[in-house]
Parts: sequence; structure tokens; C-alpha cells
Amino acid sequence: MKNYLISASVAISALVMQGCGTAQNIKQEASSDEPLNVILMIGDGMGIPQVSSAFYFGDRNSNFERFETIGLHKSYSTSHLITDSAAGATAFSTGEKTYKRAIGVSKDSIPQETILEKLKAEGYQTGLISLTSITHATPAAFYAHVKDRDMHEEIAAQLATADVDFLAGGGRKFFSQRSDDQDLFQTLLNRNYNLDTLALSKSKPDMRNAFIIEDEGLPSKTEGRGDFLKDASLEALSYFDANNKPFFLMIEGSYIDWGGHAKDAEMMIQEVADFDQTIGAVLDYVEAHPNTLLVITADHETGGASIGKYYEVDEETGKKTEVPEKVAVYFITDQHSGELIPVFAAGKGADNFKGIYQNSAIYHKILIAIKAQN
Repeated sequence: MKNYLISASVAISALVMQGCGTAQNIKQEASSDEPLNVILMIGDGMGIPQVSSAFYFGDRNSNFERFETIGLHKSYSTSHLITDSAAGATAFSTGEKTYKRAIGVSKDSIPQETILEKLKAEGYQTGLISLTSITHATPAAFYAHVKDRDMHEEIAAQLATADVDFLAGGGRKFFSQRSDDQDLFQTLLNRNYNLDTLALSKSKPDMRNAFIIEDEGLPSKTEGRGDFLKDASLEALSYFDANNKPFFLMIEGSYIDWGGHAKDAEMMIQEVADFDQTIGAVLDYVEAHPNTLLVITADHETGGASIGKYYEVDEETGKKTEVPEKVAVYFITDQHSGELIPVFAAGKGADNFKGIYQNSAIYHKILIAIKAQN
């Protein structure tokens, strides 16, 4: 496989030290007539139990406590009461519910304009960040239009010409190890991308930027991933600010879902904590840039998780003794569940997100907020 390293690799720690680590370093004044920036954060597989874990584990207050506007959405698809990430993200991106496994198409498989495509046509900068392949269901639903989520090579081909301004995630093999022998990295280079396939390096404000740094997904937190999600989010915000244009940015905390599928409590806890840390950094940005709307939600819950009593078990007798000052995570399934999903909102237009509504309403509520600002 070819390695394309167009900009000099910069260690993430150095990136943070040089000014992308705090929202204060990129603070700007917002006037009342500026277009609204939109940040949509999706904690894949994150229901109320997963959010609750942020309050029980760790040594700092959860950033979820900083929200005053909270709602709930109904996640089911047109084909299944228990949805998947493809249908869930497509409802967010198009404002229309669809069938399970669909990417950017209606229940009749007709391509639908996504919010990313709509706002790009209106002059917005656009960005997508994921811990999985950038062709995975959640990010793909914002730029691709295919009948099934597993059509990764077709999804990658559509991304190569979608001209998304900032990309960060995995999925190298779908661009350069393809069955059709196409070199989609060369396509990106031809379309004015600063491309790095090895690391999250410094973005270039006069180019589009793509950091596609793993063959498939990035490692999980339990495998030592580090602060990629927070660092990529701050780098994207710095890039957008340098260009001084409104933006739409989707940030996915992908592996909360994987922790539920694996019934791995520690993985789930660490992934929620990582997402929470990223929320804190993004909230700092929103507070410094008041002409920004932040919406945080999930496509569905995974694992039927609950927070319950913690017991110590005597190895000889099997006797269980509750430990009052501790809790444990329990799962009832390794699949998705049908729970109502929390929605947290902050910034301009946040009040639109109170109440209980369909997942597809999030698209419309974002556009209402943008229209009210304009």
C-alpha cells in the first residue's frame, strides 16, 4: 500500500501545545447576523445508562452536567423497531426515517440530500470525524447514498468526490486496496486535499484536509488509542476558524457501541469517558463562540445496559456481599435496544431540542435554528 504523507507529521501532543488544545486559543467575537455554526456529536450506542456511567466512574465531574436543555428521541426505523446506525444516522442527516442498513436514501431507496450537502451548497465548511472507518455507517450517512451500509468501496468512491473540507478517521483500505484497483487517495490529492495516512497532523487552512490513518478503525481506548477524538475535534475547529466561514461538523464517538456489542463494561466506560472529555472541549468552544449550536445524541442504545449494585463474591462459598459505595455495569443483550435516546443541546437554538420527538426531527430542528439566526 502506498503511504501518502503530504504534510509533515506532527505529534498530537505537540499539536495541543501549539494552540489547538483549548477553545480560548481560537476565540472569536460573533455578531448577531453571522450564519450559525453547527456541531453534531453522536455517541454511537449511547443511551441513558451509558451517559449515567460518566457520573459513576472517573475522578471528575461529567460534562453532561453542563447542559440545561435535554430531550429524548424515538430511534426506530421504517423497517424495524430496533434500528441500526445506518438508518439512525440517515434520519439525522436527511430528516426522513428509512429502513435498516440504508445510507442516505429514503425507505424506497431514493437518494436524499443530506444536511451536510445542503449546508455545503449554502457556503458552509463541512467536517466529519469518526473513530471507525470514515466509510462506516454513521459518517457515511452524511455524504453517501447507497442501499446497504456494507458497500464500503462505493461509499469511499462517493466520499472522494464529495469535497468534505475536513475528514479524520480510519478506512485506508477502501481508498487504496480496492477490488477495482482505483487509487482514491490520488483522487483526493487531485481535489486539493492535504492528505495524511499516518497521523493526525496539522491541517492546512488553504486546502481541504483528510487524515485517514488506519486500514479500518482506530484502536479502542482499552487498546491505548489516546486522545484522538478530542484532538481531531479541536483541530477541525481551528481549521474552520482559520477560514472564517460557518461550518457543519459531525463528531462520532464510535466505540461506545462496540463496548455494548462485546458486553465489555470497561470498554464502554472508557469510551463514554473519552466522549465526555471531547464534549468538554467542544463546549468550551461553544461558550467562546456563542454563534454555535451544539447537539449531542446517539443513534440507538447498545447492550441493554444498566447501572446496578456491585457485589464481592466469596470464592469459597459463593456468597455475594453488596459493596454500597460501588456500582457495576450489566448488559442484557449484545445487540441494540429500543430505548428512548437522550438529546443534549447548547448554544444558539438549543431550546428547539426540548421534549420527545422522532430522531428525524433533529435535522429539522437544526435547520429551524439556522433559519432563525439568518
